[in-house]
Amino acid sequence: MITDAHNKDELKHILSYYKEIQNFLRSRTTIEQRKKIRKAFSLALNAHKDMRRRSGEPYIIHPLEVSLIVLKKMNLGATSVVCALLHDVVEDTDYTIQDIEALFGEEVAHIIDGLTKIDEVSDTQLSIQVENFKKVLLTLSTDARAILIKIADRLHNMRTLDAMPVEKQQKIASETMYLYAPLAHRLGLYSIKSEMEDLSMKYQDPGSYQYIVEQIQASQAERELFIKDFIEPIQQKIKEKNIEVEILTRVKSIYSIWQKMNKKQIPFEEVYDLFAIRIIVEGESEFAKSLCWMVYSIVTDIYRPNMERLRDWISIPKANGYQALHTTVMSHTGKWVEVQIRSRQMDAIAENGLAAHWVYKEDGKAAYEQGVENWLAKVKQLLQNQQDISSSDLVSGMKMNLYAKEIFVFTPKGDVRTLPENSKVIDFAYEIDSELGNHCIGAKVNNKLAPPSQVLKTGDQIEIITSTKQKVQEEWLGLAATSKAIEHITDALLNQKEEKIKLGRDKLKGFLKEINVDFDKTSRNKLMVFNNCKEKRDLYLGIYDGSIPLSRVRQCFSPFAIFFRIKVFLKPVFVFILKLRYLITLDAFIRRKVSKNPQLLSGTVSNIKQTIATCCNPIAGDSVIGVMLSDYEIEVHRTNCPVAIELMARKGDKIVKAKWRNEQQNVDFLAGIKIKGFDYKGLVNNITGVIYQDFQINCRSMKFESSEGLFEGTIMLYIHNVEHLQKLIEKLKTIDGIKQVERINSY
Repeated sequence: MITDAHNKDELKHILSYYKEIQNFLRSRTTIEQRKKIRKAFSLALNAHKDMRRRSGEPYIIHPLEVSLIVLKKMNLGATSVVCALLHDVVEDTDYTIQDIEALFGEEVAHIIDGLTKIDEVSDTQLSIQVENFKKVLLTLSTDARAILIKIADRLHNMRTLDAMPVEKQQKIASETMYLYAPLAHRLGLYSIKSEMEDLSMKYQDPGSYQYIVEQIQASQAERELFIKDFIEPIQQKIKEKNIEVEILTRVKSIYSIWQKMNKKQIPFEEVYDLFAIRIIVEGESEFAKSLCWMVYSIVTDIYRPNMERLRDWISIPKANGYQALHTTVMSHTGKWVEVQIRSRQMDAIAENGLAAHWVYKEDGKAAYEQGVENWLAKVKQLLQNQQDISSSDLVSGMKMNLYAKEIFVFTPKGDVRTLPENSKVIDFAYEIDSELGNHCIGAKVNNKLAPPSQVLKTGDQIEIITSTKQKVQEEWLGLAATSKAIEHITDALLNQKEEKIKLGRDKLKGFLKEINVDFDKTSRNKLMVFNNCKEKRDLYLGIYDGSIPLSRVRQCFSPFAIFFRIKVFLKPVFVFILKLRYLITLDAFIRRKVSKNPQLLSGTVSNIKQTIATCCNPIAGDSVIGVMLSDYEIEVHRTNCPVAIELMARKGDKIVKAKWRNEQQNVDFLAGIKIKGFDYKGLVNNITGVIYQDFQINCRSMKFESSEGLFEGTIMLYIHNVEHLQKLIEKLKTIDGIKQVERINSY
């Protein structure tokens, strides 16, 4: 089969990969397992023999590289290597899943099926990639190895992206950043996640990527010298305590450096946590926690720690099983340095994430990374009975929990629960039990009453309060932060709607019987036309909630139904005319209410009481509107007031134009200003001098607070108009030390 020298060299190159796989697995596999791997390699080699990648190399190199990633980066076993070698065979050759099952068994066939791409999708609005991602996600509920192999496959594709055209590079890099890097993060594959992000950035923002690479290389010598001086005293003290450790240095990923520079708007030189010191403690797992704290004590005896930066993920592991102590200490040269401390076993979890968990499970050992078990259980629950959910919804639901930062909260019995950052009381209720969430009216958070909307923080202890009368509210969808809560709320609302439809139908049926009308399709269709309902469900809901009163049902079947129908059509016209009347005849309207007493609005008014709205506190000169609270009272709002905007939307026929009296010069309006700046002796005197002497303004109240050289003041004044207030604000801004002066909208 191989004839020329070129092909012999290629075969030699291919066999070198295979030998590397064999050597890596020799001590970890049985003879039977090694035979199975050889069989898979032979099948893949033969199946892909005439295929080449875009780079020109034999296609078989790709599954071999994926197998090495699965072994070296994820530490998986023989079955995973077999699947990695065969992962493209069904998709790209004439072999079928049935062939794979006959040759390698049901387990391998199931994993390969999960890795085989979908050729097309029924919904043209969705990308094939999203459908394929959904398919791989669904395998998580039965066998996580499929998604681990898929991540390895994507990583090697990213490593060889140079051979692709630019548009393909952009597409694949975007998919990787959006879908695969977050998933690798959640599964604890930190090194793979970082490499994926860096490679994505390389193609999405090559200029920034190259700049950071050059900066890291330029500072390497100085950094290595600093690290040597930093770890030397730590090594010495640890040696004195007879603790066996390995000390490593980890440089922050290119993408995370770029993120920090953008987020904090700082140059490369000011990224203080450019690298981290990692101390891996050797020893028995039962003593791991105490040994890590002993090393922490040694480090913080030498260098002063920043207590706000201490993270104890040993006592409470992350959801993906990650365990370590993180602290940030001040070096003797004035630089902050992050130090990570973990045991060898914790390091295996940190490096291999879910893959390490799977290895321990395959070996029949106790699963010690409880966080991974819990997260997988949540994934299985999310995927359960959701085979028919749209791909975009499923992927969106997963993404909600992939990159989310976490908080740790406690049940009344002290059990720890992990939730995404910004989770509310309602999320915690649904995390415990769906029925608890459905009937939640609030909670005791740290023994204080709290509403379902209260945001939780790490350390909170929550006791949910329920009521049998409580029903799920639509506004909860806007509160919920977890996909689990959103799913249960949506289901409950749908169930409630179906129940309302059923009750509305029964109510209509009973009323039609009372008025001697048959409950059939003809009468229903007549009612739907009469009430402008598109579907019968809308009709039943209207009957239930009263938006279609039973009087409308009676009108529909009366001899005068046509007149009632015309009345409904003409009502909007009457409302418009009424509104127009207010707009056109406002002056005449006010003149009819004339009085001897001067008021705020133009004209003189007798029986109309005019009040200033406290939500926006308009003063003379502001653009205002009037809201007719009754025939005898107008409330004056600023036109940009949120309450006024809502009122204009809801009660357009009650809104009247309004303007201030031109001669209203001697009327004072209450207004407030807030002042911020740097405190110094005599500042208050300078402020009051401008108010009393320069502007001769009376004050109702003043309040000043000062702390650590900064001050904040609130002053309530009696102002003639907007122009008067604006001149005062501009004058106050000229006083030394004052940095901000602004009007207060509500008091």
